[in-house]
Amino acid sequence: MAEDWYKAFRSEMIKAYFIKLKKFIEKEKKEGKIIFPEEKDMYSFTQCPLKQVRVVIIGQDPYHGIGQAHGLCFSVKKGVPPPPSLINIYRELKNDLGDKFDIPKHGYLDGWVKQGVLLLNTSLSVRKGEPASHSSIGWQQFTDAIIAYINQCRKNVVFILWGSHAQKKGKNIDKKKHLILKAVHPSPLSANRGGFFGCKHFSKANDYLVEMGYKPIDWNNLP
Repeated sequence: MAEDWYKAFRSEMIKAYFIKLKKFIEKEKKEGKIIFPEEKDMYSFTQCPLKQVRVVIIGQDPYHGIGQAHGLCFSVKKGVPPPPSLINIYRELKNDLGDKFDIPKHGYLDGWVKQGVLLLNTSLSVRKGEPASHSSIGWQQFTDAIIAYINQCRKNVVFILWGSHAQKKGKNIDKKKHLILKAVHPSPLSANRGGFFGCKHFSKANDYLVEMGYKPIDWNNLP
């Protein structure tokens, strides 16, 4: 975990629930269960310094396939085919930004993180092949604390909430201090029913940031 994040949430990580969830994961590993992402990647979302967070995109739990999850919601490392939800995100980016966005051949979103985009899953781990398998072990309380911190200690942050899970997670965000953008989830099942394509969240986020005096996100910066 990055140093500024550790300082901000050190007190949270010594609470009983957090210690319990870490022991739960260690127990599962000893039992031979495969946990994603790898331990070294679990907190990679903290590469986005707290003081630089400008946009928050909330996912649910990590990808549960081999080689996919690496601590950033919706992102996969280079060499791993972009999953369907990310393909739809790219499609909406192209629809929204036109010539300002070129769909990359990879799904690695680190270029956004370096510009102040927090890609936060609400659960930070999952068992191989078992979606939502760690959704009730305590991560929700920890990620609630992260969202509450940003809501309270920052201002003029764009919260992008796709799907009912993310929208429920962000229900206490102060609309007077921040911009909240809502749409259905980009998964094919939801997006193809309507409500995701055409939401223009990426241009809306940048319009707001510029209006507030901040540098816009270069969504095309995915080297």
